[in-house]
Amino acid sequence: MSSAAAMAPGAPPPVLRLNDLHKQFGEVHAVNGVSLAVAPGEVVGLVGPDGAGKTTTMRMVAGLLTPNAGNVEVLGQELAAHLHALRPNIGYMPQHYSLYGDLSVQENLRFFAGMYGVPHDLMIEREARLLGIARLDEFRGRAAGALSGGMYKKLALSCALIHEPRLLLLDEPTNGVDPLSRRELWHFLGELVSEGVGVLISTPYMDEAERCGRVGLLVEGELVALDRPAALEAGFDATVFDVGCADHVRALGLLAEGDGVDQVYAVGRRLHVVSHRGPAFAAQIEATLAAAELGPSQIEVVAPSFEDIFIHLSVGAQA
Repeated sequence: MSSAAAMAPGAPPPVLRLNDLHKQFGEVHAVNGVSLAVAPGEVVGLVGPDGAGKTTTMRMVAGLLTPNAGNVEVLGQELAAHLHALRPNIGYMPQHYSLYGDLSVQENLRFFAGMYGVPHDLMIEREARLLGIARLDEFRGRAAGALSGGMYKKLALSCALIHEPRLLLLDEPTNGVDPLSRRELWHFLGELVSEGVGVLISTPYMDEAERCGRVGLLVEGELVALDRPAALEAGFDATVFDVGCADHVRALGLLAEGDGVDQVYAVGRRLHVVSHRGPAFAAQIEATLAAAELGPSQIEVVAPSFEDIFIHLSVGAQA
């Protein structure tokens, strides 16, 4: 998939471009030919199962891993050749961000500002702004180790932004935090994007993927889809049935072997059955369950969720 094709004609040059990126660990191809671009003021999301290559991709873009093939360009320059000069333009928040727990919120921010050589006057200005956006101003004296999970993540994001990078890399930044904190972190991101920061983010949450300008699906190191959420939804050409019955665990195994079933998986105590045979396929599902004495069943055609779409794409890529 060409990253150039993803950029609209006449658009500003991308802050990030990945060109046929490969990374191998022994016999394992962690990243296999990934190409994409991130424009200024754009959020591009990466989703995929554990081991799909999301973190490895992020670490290569951050300059922490060297690709086996392909390259990373930041602001039009090859990262490997200009790493020292380009690093100040990159903000990176890894999955397990380690702040200094015995330092206060303010002290952590000032430490990272010092690391990047931010002048004192600018540091004071940016500190006030970031603490205000993150709603941490009244906690500036609290030790980072005493913060809640959501507050800790917002401080970590602020530390990644104190030097005002043009490109922000976020590896599952909201994993393990409460829904309110997730919403606040996305509000924070919205402020940055409106100012032209390009964001590459990985997330396990489908509702967050839908917030991105474009979403890429990684499966076993390969980028099998990359498009706007609405375009991915429009391209879904199967029917999703929401199925309830007496024993959904037994029904799952039974339906998985049935002719015409593309995928079947549990959604709570119900099942989603995906088929290309259209709404009339409900009759076959009902007959299969009835023959196994798993009726009465409740079967309804439902609009595909983003999770349905990505499961369908993932299974199709592995077929």
